Amino acid sequence: MMPMEFDVRKKRKGRFADIKIGKVDYKDDRLLRKFMSENGKIIPRRITGVSAKAQRKLTRAIKRARIMALLPFVEEANK
Repeated sequence: MMPMEFDVRKKRKGRFADIKIGKVDYKDDRLLRKFMSENGKIIPRRITGVSAKAQRKLTRAIKRARIMALLPFVEEANK
């Protein structure tokens, strides 16, 4: 019998681990726009590289900012 082999992978750090952001605020539109596409859609975490917990906080903050009219729901493309 062969000994069990384990796939040892290096743990990835999230984007917030480098920036050291304690709280995601809905009023910080500059930070929130980094996680939105040009049309105003929220970029998924598999692309941004943030953790699931951070993605939930970002999504909540973006939606709150949209309701408060700090961020647009949809940005129209230039024609």
